[in-house]
Amino acid sequence: MSKQISIIGVPMDFGQLLRGVDMGPAALRYTGLISRLRDLGHVVVDRGDVPIPIRDADGPTPLSEDKYLDEITRICDAIYTAGQEVVQQGHFPLFLGGDHSIAVGTVAAVSGDDPIGLVWIDAHGDFNTPDTSPSGNIHGMPLAALIGEGHSSLVNVGRPGRKVDPENVVLIGQRDLDPVEKKRLKKSGFTIFTMRDIDEQGISSVANKTVMKFAHLKRIHLTVDMDALDPVEAPGVGTPVPGGISYREAHLLMEILADSGKVASMDLVEVNPILDVANKTAKLAVELTLSALGKSIL
Repeated sequence: MSKQISIIGVPMDFGQLLRGVDMGPAALRYTGLISRLRDLGHVVVDRGDVPIPIRDADGPTPLSEDKYLDEITRICDAIYTAGQEVVQQGHFPLFLGGDHSIAVGTVAAVSGDDPIGLVWIDAHGDFNTPDTSPSGNIHGMPLAALIGEGHSSLVNVGRPGRKVDPENVVLIGQRDLDPVEKKRLKKSGFTIFTMRDIDEQGISSVANKTVMKFAHLKRIHLTVDMDALDPVEAPGVGTPVPGGISYREAHLLMEILADSGKVASMDLVEVNPILDVANKTAKLAVELTLSALGKSIL
């Protein structure tokens, strides 16, 4: 089914100390994302990039408490404004990151009066708060902010308070969790399919259980952190973790979610061209996006 897709780039790397993911949107565009979406029959408009301030090379140190919170909050507010405009037009917002902090703005933009399902595909939980994070890096906190926990400025991006209910959140692919974060996740109310669950149940079962979880909802927001993939498949990420989702597992997951007809918005984050090998990660990210938006083998 043809969609009206609006692409919003967010070349932000304030959520972590490692540089490079700010080049992710450019790499995805360069790899032919727009033309290939059009080849699928979609109408695609590239709305350009959300304005991003220049990051000071002499910014916060690893031990600093100031991890660009003000900058990230302003950027996420800008994402919210851009995303809301797309949603109000009835179009499909496709957000290109940037680090995963952008999800604070993207999910706020696409959630509203009707509850949404949130599928969080990531090697990590991103469920830390300033009190639990070993690093203080905000790209490890967006999911917590979206359910109303953590920095108040992030919790209140777009509109005050919680943006998604915990019972409407499914995490897939986790394999690297901080000790306190692990305890928080067990009490969160989320549905979580770790890599062990994928190994034991198979990705088809995990994907279909995810779709069934959202049977009562009209819309799903899909957020894909490329470090969910095994580093053999996606080397160009800032925080690679061995033992991730395989190439074919990732495509099948996208295809089953697409078959549900409920994916109404999407993030693609953490592509780092500086660390990539022959643009391999960006190419895979584009292919996964196509699968999520209707490309099939037959």
